[in-house]
Amino acid sequence: MAFALGVVVFALGIAISIALHEAGHMVTAKAFGMRVRRYFIGFGPKIFSFRRGETEYGMKWIPAGGFCDIAGMTALDEVTEEERPRAFFRKPTWQRVVVLSAGSITHFLIAIVLIYALSLTSGLPNVSDTPVAGQISCAANQTSPSALEPCGPGVATPAADAGLRSGDTIVSVAGTPTPDWAAAVAAIQASGGPTPIVVDRDGQRLTLTMDIPKVQRLDPQTGRPREVGAIGVSQQLVFHYNALSAVPATFSYTGQMFAQVWQGLLMFPEKVPRLIDAIGGGQRDLETPVSVVGASVIGGDLAERGLWQVFVQLLVVLNLFVGVFNLLPLLPLDGGHIAVNLYERVRDWVRSRLGKVPMPPVDYTKLLPLTYVVILIGGAVSLLTLTADIVNPIRPFE
Repeated sequence: MAFALGVVVFALGIAISIALHEAGHMVTAKAFGMRVRRYFIGFGPKIFSFRRGETEYGMKWIPAGGFCDIAGMTALDEVTEEERPRAFFRKPTWQRVVVLSAGSITHFLIAIVLIYALSLTSGLPNVSDTPVAGQISCAANQTSPSALEPCGPGVATPAADAGLRSGDTIVSVAGTPTPDWAAAVAAIQASGGPTPIVVDRDGQRLTLTMDIPKVQRLDPQTGRPREVGAIGVSQQLVFHYNALSAVPATFSYTGQMFAQVWQGLLMFPEKVPRLIDAIGGGQRDLETPVSVVGASVIGGDLAERGLWQVFVQLLVVLNLFVGVFNLLPLLPLDGGHIAVNLYERVRDWVRSRLGKVPMPPVDYTKLLPLTYVVILIGGAVSLLTLTADIVNPIRPFE
């Protein structure tokens, strides 16, 4: 039951995001006085529609997107004499760019709202691997790949003895900078005896001297015990905030997620062969692309296990990805239309500086071959992803 609920809620979240994307175009277009003919969610046969003022609103059967029909969006779009004064192409370039960008901006705003909600409820994960101290205990020997000896009398507690507190950020160990948790662990394991450790506590730098003992740890490669330094502290994996401190944390986390989404987008072409391999029965994991269907299934799995915070994070990533992808300067994406409008503006500015008259709008018929190539490639990848999600879905908990 929880799985089905998760699938439905996630799919509904995607549908709402699509509706708001198109609403972003519509609201900004109307704000600038453009004529909006239609606002529809979905494609294919019409389920219903109604008219309010000059705009027809409705829904269609295929929930694979939506559209906002603005009069005069391109030079190919025929407009009536009544529409011409308020046509898209008659407005200043900056207004056209705002309208075209509004869909992606809406996705970004949705992501920011969701991240802020997470920061106030379940907290935000430590995605940057910041070396912040979490639980402080003892420096115990390791007994298995996933367990340490229990703390007891006589077991050293160097972190607690030196005054380290949960929430302290480890800046350096014995003079070695520790920009992330992995660097902090490596520096601590290489140390022994009295060792200066610099921490940041509420913006103030403090130097704590810890008497680092040597303990047994299992080598992750060989599984054999080895002697390393330890101070008895774990990493803080989730940060919690109040309504005020959550604001900068939300924008910081959004920036980190932007960077990850952009990196994933750059690596997307090299993931396509893995997608083809997955269709043939190869290994399928979270590193391979997923369709809306696959993402909804993952959402169902997360809901079934009560991992609603990860569920929301998945919606965040999806919105950021769609927002960034839609701004790529390729037709028929919004980014392609933005590129054409900016090109026209720069071209006419240069011509005016040379004393020449402006040229007509770009002839979109000359761009149709490139547009068809983008549609063909995008459709092929979408079909591959959907096929993989049907024959070899990602089930991270199986």
